[in-house]
This record gives sequence, structure tokens and C-alpha cells, in this order.
Amino acid sequence: MKPKYFIPVHGEYRHLFRHAALAHQLGCVSNEIMLVEDGRPIEFTEDGARRLEPVTAGRVCVDSGSLEEIEEVVIRDRKHLSEDGIVVPIIAIDKHTGKMESHPEIVSRGLMSDNGQELIAGARLVIMKTVEESNAEEKSDWGVIKEKIRVDLKRYINKQTSKRPLILPVILEV
Repeated sequence: MKPKYFIPVHGEYRHLFRHAALAHQLGCVSNEIMLVEDGRPIEFTEDGARRLEPVTAGRVCVDSGSLEEIEEVVIRDRKHLSEDGIVVPIIAIDKHTGKMESHPEIVSRGLMSDNGQELIAGARLVIMKTVEESNAEEKSDWGVIKEKIRVDLKRYINKQTSKRPLILPVILEV
């Protein structure tokens, strides 16, 4: 059998190249050997075969429960979460006085190392200091307080662990 065209299709580019070289060495192709990468279509006509302009190709990631493609930003965020983790400080603040009702509760995933309890204790102190040092105007705006907590906690955790987790402060009005 002597095919008119030979197109290796499996493996990395180096595998394709070696497969094409083997086909050429054996003389088993009568016309042309074409090396193409993923996303490079070939059009066959009566006049012959030609390479077309590349098209978008590659892995498609889908989320469970849906067949829609996941956007690149979602994949980037998930990669960031898997590497650096997430920290959710939960703070109960009296809406009339602006004072904390109890010590902050801190929930974390993907962040803990050997000194996990020390890190959480230090993070609690950072949050308490941030809230106590805020003025009355800042305490009346939960958005400002959340941002201050996020910034201070981010700085503390980065200094202690060299990680940059996603920090989502939650303020409970009591």
C-alpha cells in the first residue's frame, strides 16, 4: 500500500517527526509527508492537499454538572486557590458600638503548614488590632472594615508563609 499523503497524528512533535522520518526512510509514501500540529487543519481537494490557517484547539475544561466551557479566568482562579488556599475570617461586631463581640473565627483551606495554630492565633490578633484601630466612621461602613482586614491579613500571612491566599472577610452584625 502506498498512500498519497502521510500525516502522523499521535504524540508530541518529536514523535510526529520521527514517525514521518521513518515513513520517508521506508519509502512507503508516494507523494507527501505532512507534519502538522494540533489546530492546523488540512484541506484535501482534487488538486491536492494544503495546510490552512490555524484554528483554536487544545484542551477544553468543563465543570461538573454542565457541559459549558470554563473561562480562562476561572481556571486561573482555581489554580491560585489550589496553590495558596483560602482564608475566611468571621467577625461578629455590635452594630451600635462597633466593638467585636468575640474573638474572630478563622476558617482556612489549603494554607496550613507546621505552624498552623500559631498562624491562626497571629491572624486573630491582626484582625482584632485592625478593628480596634479603626475610627468610628470606618466602623460604620462594613465595606471599609472588610477591606482593611483583608489588606492587613494578606500582609501578615504573606510575611509568615510566603503565600497569597484568597481572603474573604465576613462581618456579622449583632
